[in-house]
Amino acid sequence: MDVGMMMVFASYGWDDCSDARVWDEEIRLARLAADLGFDCLWSAEHHFNDYSFVPDNIQLMTYLTALCPNIDLGTAAVILPWHDPLRVVENAAVLDMLSKGRLRLGLGRGLARREFTAFRLSMDESRERFDEAAPMIINALKTGFIEGHGKYYPQPRTEIRPRPQHSFDGRIYAVASSEEAVDSAAKLGAHMVMFADRPWEMRAPVIERGRQLHRKYHGTEPPQVMLTEFCVCGTNLAETEAEARQYQGKFVESNFYHYEFLGEHFKTVKGYDAYQQKADIARKGGIEGADRLHAGRELGYARQDPAWARRAPENCRRFRAQRRLPLRRHAL
Repeated sequence: MDVGMMMVFASYGWDDCSDARVWDEEIRLARLAADLGFDCLWSAEHHFNDYSFVPDNIQLMTYLTALCPNIDLGTAAVILPWHDPLRVVENAAVLDMLSKGRLRLGLGRGLARREFTAFRLSMDESRERFDEAAPMIINALKTGFIEGHGKYYPQPRTEIRPRPQHSFDGRIYAVASSEEAVDSAAKLGAHMVMFADRPWEMRAPVIERGRQLHRKYHGTEPPQVMLTEFCVCGTNLAETEAEARQYQGKFVESNFYHYEFLGEHFKTVKGYDAYQQKADIARKGGIEGADRLHAGRELGYARQDPAWARRAPENCRRFRAQRRLPLRRHAL
């Protein structure tokens, strides 16, 4: 197992917080995570809103590869329906060359109706677009040539320059929040990426199904699943709980707003029926219920082991020592 940090670039709920300040703070935290021995920096891709605004995570990681030379760099994810696959391959090849093989390329298809609308695209096409573009990209990174003969991306055979320098085996990730997405990730041979938006007990059968499909398609053991979870650390459980409910609660609120989880449009959008399950949970419990669900899960870990919170600072120091990475101080 390794541990990474997700960069979100959000200002929802903060008054008088400029976009530049958000970016400065995220990059400061990225440098700190790299110095503390985390294994990978990850970044979402989102557009246009306070919920998250990082429109090009490959560009961001190309900047961070020089700033943080001792950590892997990941996209979680590049939203393929919003990009030309040829440009994704070119940009990924450049980043991987500059980082000397440190890129973990995560791919997704998008979920927010408001973002698809701004890009003048239909969500109904997202699954087909992803399933057409993703194999083109992965094959191009393996062979150095891209070509396609599908409905959305007819692509003449074209050489990628600079040529891919390193094998991407084991470095492809795919968001897998629905049964169709799990099947798609298995076909790609990718690590499944799952977010902490539903109880893990609901996720477990889906994860096992993905592992079975990988064995079926490839005849090999599946790669590790990437789980993205909320973590709030502190030395005092009561204070940590208060912080979790305050700040994590605000994130849950922004998540509901951005994805319109209190609405019912997922019932009618092609390929998104699995998200109706989360929308149903959201409507039953409301924002406060979802906040309790998210915060309660993390706090449950500490309550099951009361010494957990007390050990957290020492565990962080031990983790950094094991990685043999000194703590460096930076000034922004």
